[in-house]
Amino acid sequence: MATPASVHAHAPQGFIRKYIFSLDHKVIGIQYYFLALSAVFVGMLLSILMRVHMIWPTASLPLLGEIKPETYLALMTMHGTIMVFFVLTTAPQGGFGNYVLPIQIGAPDMAFPVLNMLSFWTTFVAYMVMLAAFFVVGGAPLHGWTGYPPLSAIPSAGPGEGLGADLWITSIAIFCIASLMGALNFITTTLDLRAKGMTMMRMPLTVWSWFITAILGLLAFGVLLSAGILLLMDRNLGTSFYVPTTMVNGVMTWHKGGSPLLWQHLFWFFGHPEVYIAILPGMGVASQVLSTFSRKPIFGYRAMVYAMLSIGFFGFMVWGHHMFMSGMSPYSAFAFSLLTMCIGVPSAIKTFNWLGTMYKGRIRFSTPMLYAIGFVSLFVSGGLSGPFLAQPVLDIQLHDTAFVPAHFHLIMGVAAIFGIFAATYYWFPKMFGRMMNETLGRIHFFITLAGTYAIFMPMHYAGMAGQTRRYSQFTEVAFLQKLIPLNTFITWAAIITVSAQFIFVINLFWSMFKGPKASDNPWESTTLEWTTATPPPHDNFGGVTPVVNHGPYEYGVPGAPKDYVMQTDPPTGTSH
Repeated sequence: MATPASVHAHAPQGFIRKYIFSLDHKVIGIQYYFLALSAVFVGMLLSILMRVHMIWPTASLPLLGEIKPETYLALMTMHGTIMVFFVLTTAPQGGFGNYVLPIQIGAPDMAFPVLNMLSFWTTFVAYMVMLAAFFVVGGAPLHGWTGYPPLSAIPSAGPGEGLGADLWITSIAIFCIASLMGALNFITTTLDLRAKGMTMMRMPLTVWSWFITAILGLLAFGVLLSAGILLLMDRNLGTSFYVPTTMVNGVMTWHKGGSPLLWQHLFWFFGHPEVYIAILPGMGVASQVLSTFSRKPIFGYRAMVYAMLSIGFFGFMVWGHHMFMSGMSPYSAFAFSLLTMCIGVPSAIKTFNWLGTMYKGRIRFSTPMLYAIGFVSLFVSGGLSGPFLAQPVLDIQLHDTAFVPAHFHLIMGVAAIFGIFAATYYWFPKMFGRMMNETLGRIHFFITLAGTYAIFMPMHYAGMAGQTRRYSQFTEVAFLQKLIPLNTFITWAAIITVSAQFIFVINLFWSMFKGPKASDNPWESTTLEWTTATPPPHDNFGGVTPVVNHGPYEYGVPGAPKDYVMQTDPPTGTSH
């Protein structure tokens, strides 16, 4: 059993050990969070540059000049990569998971504090290597965030496919190593360091979501790491794992016998679980927040747990639905299509249970609750287009259109971001000892929700009308002329929505220093993080290990003196 007690005998002294190379899971969680915050603004800037180029392809921008088609493809590659790895994977799991999970299970820290520190700094190195691709000769790669060979496997295939592509692959490999270290830590901590009375079925759904996400990461990132190493070997050592006999720019390459489809299988075997690595923590946060602010127990706690376990299991069974266009056997396509429809069942269970939690609740519409409701809204809206793409006969028509980015941005991208926002507003008082501004939070919410729908709902219609994705411009294409006004609307909606995020940044940093002081339990929540001081001491509970007597969502308990029962309250016969 992991026993980190010796690490926590006394708080660290000195700025570097306390704030830079800290072993405290809370500091490491905040480091992850601010790394993701910097990454999301880089990713949003790249997306705005892409949208501007699509509508005004000849525009000359300050500092950048005119965006060339190959530059657009590099922006697309780096936008997708930075968002998926350094925002949607880093913030929910590395940030909030690191900070909150040990406190919610009554542990003094993560099981392996040194490994925890190393996982963050390895992630930081991966981020720096990724950004370095912008500044090398040839610039960033243009092979898309999925890195399909042979384009990604041959350095002479195009601009950015030289050193920039090597840096891109190396960054992802380093990120995989960091994620594997983090996953081992999360799994061990959850299994070995729970407080007395904290059975698995008394864990908050947030802990379940981080635990299942860690299992997915442990199984998926190892595959991507192996795939990336093979791709680097194809590029630099003359191997032919992914490249068949082919000609590039009229010159026969030295490769022979490789298969581009091997990369697709390996990448998407990681890539589809990655969707759930991004969204499962958001599901946990939504469950936590909806129960807290509805003042009701979560509807169907065990069903929610089994639904998340089912999502994790089926997540590894459906990677082939990304490959319906690859010429696979119709029998294989039918199997992947059926399994993809199956994964909608546990997702629907979770959605109905969230609605059941809110039904007839005494709802408090605080900012965290608004973002949790927004998460459910986006999850449903984005999920409804999934069954269309699960049908091979429809996917072949829609796959290379704007319909697909519209689908995965809603369900994986912005829904996960709303989960991050809900977690930020909910746990900010515990993390920093102050409250965020409710008025600014609500303004930020309504602009962001409206802007998100204004961007991605019309994109579905553009895709059904035949607008291709990955193309740098289409203003010269006759059959897409009528879509230019729609795309102009989407671009302005994106500019306004991205600008609104500065409201959040101002609120975040102003509240860290000037916000009103928070009490230990401002939301009247029941889980263990609200039983300790605000912010928590170095070992989380001041040397006193909590004893758990109740479930995590004891709200509206008949006969209780308050409308909620903390997990550490003395046992009574009134809990349910």
